[in-house]
Amino acid sequence: MDTKSEQHIIQMFQNQKQFFATRETQSLHFRIKQLEHFKKVFTEHTDALCEALFTDLGKNRQEAEYAEIKLVVDELDYCLANLETWAKPIEQPTIKHSSGSEMLSKITFQPYGVTYIVGPFNYPVQLTFSPLVGALMAGNTAIIKPSENTPNVANVIEKIVKEAFQPEYVTVIQGAIEENTLLLSLDFDYIFFTGSPNVGKIVMKAAAEKLIPLTLELGGKSPTIVHKDAHLDKTVERITRGKWMNCGQTCVAPDYIYVHESIKDELILKLKAYLDKKYPDSSLGKIGKIVSRQQLKHLAGYLEAAKDKVVYGGTYDVESRYFEATLMDNVTWDDAVMQQEIFGPILPFLTYTDINVVLDEINARPKPLALYIFSEDSNFAEDVLNRTTSGDAEINSTLIHVGAHFLPFGGVGTSGMGKYHGKYSFETFSHTRSVLELK
Repeated sequence: MDTKSEQHIIQMFQNQKQFFATRETQSLHFRIKQLEHFKKVFTEHTDALCEALFTDLGKNRQEAEYAEIKLVVDELDYCLANLETWAKPIEQPTIKHSSGSEMLSKITFQPYGVTYIVGPFNYPVQLTFSPLVGALMAGNTAIIKPSENTPNVANVIEKIVKEAFQPEYVTVIQGAIEENTLLLSLDFDYIFFTGSPNVGKIVMKAAAEKLIPLTLELGGKSPTIVHKDAHLDKTVERITRGKWMNCGQTCVAPDYIYVHESIKDELILKLKAYLDKKYPDSSLGKIGKIVSRQQLKHLAGYLEAAKDKVVYGGTYDVESRYFEATLMDNVTWDDAVMQQEIFGPILPFLTYTDINVVLDEINARPKPLALYIFSEDSNFAEDVLNRTTSGDAEINSTLIHVGAHFLPFGGVGTSGMGKYHGKYSFETFSHTRSVLELK
């Protein structure tokens, strides 16, 4: 990165510090008007976003509109409808002062200041703009760094931001490691990062040096337990929807299946039949692209290491970055595919007869971002929930919780820290200030 680029980044940061100091962003009227204008500009770029998402990630129009655009618009609508209520001070009960004087107590919400939002490649629109909505409705300014791995989408994001906001309020900085390193050296008031645990550690270390509060949305090997009483047809459909959306590059995708031994063969047969029906000419090129050739080769290595365990799919093309929906059976924790989050369209199967062994295996590993349970026995599902820890969980479904604006979303342990969406985004990007007044 040249000196001119460094100076530009530092100047943008200083401009935002100065603009925040005017307190203009604290006006509710200002926040609402800015978010309304952003929604208008954002929706006007639907075609450009869909085209860029197809080029970078192979997302079809339907998936792009739903998973990337609609979720942002729905978040905007939900937040705009509730912001005035969320922003009101909350009166609290208080004890009587020893002097007999009256005391009043309340909780107020203050913006942090200048925020830094680092977007990921897998859902580069939704996971960049949803945090932005939270930052702005709380009254902050924002510097955004979209992922360099989805360059076409990043360019459209930059165009949208330029049309929607003044740069001293919201701006985009393009770049990779050098730019991110410089940005992390600045005195931001809050950092919001979505990405891998390895980069998350770098971000957290930089924030710790300056005691900057932050949210980390990371990932992990999210387990799916399919019990012997599961409704298999529903299970197959819902696992498919969650696993192969975006070619498996979803932080809360089912990473592997723990299935009861008595129904494993039937479940795999039904999955094969469902995939054949859904993709009669194979899923190669139908479920999206792997983000890079390097990542595709990494995924292919899992198959090369255990060729005899591939029972469906397994075809890929390095040049086009297409990778077929793939099933692996008779997998163990010693296999390469089980050593880290897959983040691709490969679904391994492990079997069990004793759920206690399963829970011991899950609990012995880093806490996942999501946990999925398929069972018609609510007591069984609740027992699994009570004996495990995960960022979030679903029973008889996958991925739906990510789009639920009334639920907090986030990880725990190595899968992340902090929650957002809807009201929880407002709270995440707000400093909760206690105020006591003695009459």
